[in-house]
Amino acid sequence: MSSPHTSVPDLPAAALRVFTEVARLGSFTAAARELGYTQSAVSRQIASLEAAAGAPLVDRLPRGVRLTAAGHALLPHADAVLGRLAAARRDLTALRELTAGRVRAGAFATAQAWLLPRAYAAFRTRHPAVAVTVREGPSHRLAAAVLTGDLDVAVVSTTGSPDFEGLDLVRLLEDPMLLALPAGHRLAGRAEVALADVADEAWVASSPRAEDTLLAPALSGGFRPRVTLVVADWLAKLGFVAQGLGVTLLPSLAVGAVRPDVALVPLRPDELPVRTVYAATCRDLHRTAAAAAFLDVLRQSAGP
Repeated sequence: MSSPHTSVPDLPAAALRVFTEVARLGSFTAAARELGYTQSAVSRQIASLEAAAGAPLVDRLPRGVRLTAAGHALLPHADAVLGRLAAARRDLTALRELTAGRVRAGAFATAQAWLLPRAYAAFRTRHPAVAVTVREGPSHRLAAAVLTGDLDVAVVSTTGSPDFEGLDLVRLLEDPMLLALPAGHRLAGRAEVALADVADEAWVASSPRAEDTLLAPALSGGFRPRVTLVVADWLAKLGFVAQGLGVTLLPSLAVGAVRPDVALVPLRPDELPVRTVYAATCRDLHRTAAAAAFLDVLRQSAGP
């Protein structure tokens, strides 16, 4: 009966490699030549492996060697171990060289109208073997997902100083707000509009509470929008605006999705602060080569 304290022998990979070559070639001399070792180095490796295995692995004959029963038992396991190690090296190399891997990216809704698709397309062209998944959500939820490791990188936005604790932020661009109006509206075609000009307008917003919308920064100046339609989706908002049912704010990031029956007019920047868009990664988690490459592509895609 074996002792409960019997341990599994330590079979070093280097010695296993030497052993498989000796078994394949039937000779210490031939194995040494194949591996670029001296014959004495091969002999020492086999001796160390036999000590670890607790049994002779080869019989030394006048002309070459022959595997013992223990050697025959060990050989398939040695081949399997070396095969798995080789596969591990290939997988690690693939991750490092971006011929495999994944990136889990997130972005708020309007960043998915132009910025993220542009970055996704550029990244796929450069690294087609890396899988990319995309998640949409508000910035605070995306930031939380990055912190927990559920996302590798996220495009987030804020007005004023960023307060995303625990994240490394890379500034991508400034995203001023525009006023979206029906094409025939009295203010369409203006060079600039003040909030006072639209104080009596019906508003299409994502929440009945202006504090929860893009209009929130304007409230400190006394502006109180009259929200008559609550719509979350940007395309749907523009649909209601086009029918003359209200006006809405549109981030510059979403300009490419605007339909021809909607007019866009800049708002006075002193009344509505410009929000800044960042790429966020977790400060305390290791950034993979794929995530680092995606971050670089995001930075480039946000440029002119």
